[in-house]
Amino acid sequence: MIHRVLAADLPRHVGEHVEIAGWVHRRRPLKSVTFLVIRDRSGLAQVVGDPAGFPRLPEETVVRVRGRVTANAQAPGGAELTEPAVVAGPEPLRPPPFDLYRPAIPASLPTILDNAPVALRHPLLKARFTIAAASVAGFRESLAAQGFTEVHTPKIVATATESGANVFEIGFFGRPAYLAQSPQFFKQALVGVFERVYEVGPVFRAEPHDTARHLAQYTSLDAELGFITDHRDVMAVLRQVLAGMVESVSVRAADAVELLGAELPRVPEEIPEITFAGAQELLARHTGEDPRGEPDLAPAHERWLSGWARRVHGSEFLFVTGYPMAKRPFYTHRDPAQPAYSRSFDLLFRGLELVTGGQRLHHYPDYVAALEARGEDPADYRDYLAAFAHGMPPHGGFALGLERWTARLTGDDNVRRTTLFPRDLHRLTP
Repeated sequence: MIHRVLAADLPRHVGEHVEIAGWVHRRRPLKSVTFLVIRDRSGLAQVVGDPAGFPRLPEETVVRVRGRVTANAQAPGGAELTEPAVVAGPEPLRPPPFDLYRPAIPASLPTILDNAPVALRHPLLKARFTIAAASVAGFRESLAAQGFTEVHTPKIVATATESGANVFEIGFFGRPAYLAQSPQFFKQALVGVFERVYEVGPVFRAEPHDTARHLAQYTSLDAELGFITDHRDVMAVLRQVLAGMVESVSVRAADAVELLGAELPRVPEEIPEITFAGAQELLARHTGEDPRGEPDLAPAHERWLSGWARRVHGSEFLFVTGYPMAKRPFYTHRDPAQPAYSRSFDLLFRGLELVTGGQRLHHYPDYVAALEARGEDPADYRDYLAAFAHGMPPHGGFALGLERWTARLTGDDNVRRTTLFPRDLHRLTP
């Protein structure tokens, strides 16, 4: 019996009769011979045969090909299929929006996004998502090795109280509900169950940003852990996670990294750190701008600080710690030594804020006081606060945006290039 072999595995079957299956990536008829390049999930395979024996198949036709594997140093992987018998499926009704066999992508981003189901077949576009998948695998493996349990929390919630009006309202059996902005409340509650939890899932932000770094829906890699001393315990776990993600990409997505010419970062044993106030002082001294007094860093400031970390510390990663409480959510733990500042952090990577995290409050009375100080009614958070009424340890966590991470690895300037089917201010299809 002849079994299907993947294109990447052909060199291991030289001399054997095998079957491959995939799409016609390119057809090149010559006078005395015809070449078919077949694409499957593993890569490309070359089929060589007599022109009279080949049907005239357009690109993207689904085919099965049986033949003998022959060594050929000029073929992809060093082997090709000869003496072929081709069985074709239905031919495409229309050609793709651009030639998928061309090494470069001769199409604009809107064309790619409008035709994503077909455009993503291009090896360069597909490679980005191979890297994303390997990153998620590394995220999971690293946290599982550190004693974390994977959880799956609701994406439809009853209240819009975590971040005010920037939520999507939906109908839910005759009453209003909302798409969750993060699993934050749930993962904190589950620290009381599992101590250490993580989740990979979609989050939704109804923020009218029309930039290259914002999406209305993105994939968030979240983690939360209990029995910490402060936010630096969270930062230590995050450092391990980043190293695991990079290692996973280097192993699982090596071909995609090579195809894209991507440069994987080195995660230092200790990621350099600067306080928010220290970062503002640095910016004021060296940039001609004075951001002191501002509650957050501007994108240009993040880029400058990343460049500084590379020059001074040789690191593409930089922790900025101790953000003002005014900019952080109500559940953030204050710095006891400087009450106006928090035990929180952002991680900058290649000029962009990639991760936000920190220590959370864990005493019930502290939550009530924090909510009331912000003019919120603790009764609106009754279900959330219930966990803290039953004993919760000091805990903290972080959230990492997958699309931003992948874009930083691949060098893409727009997160839509690393999102399969983007949802933003203007795009709801395909």
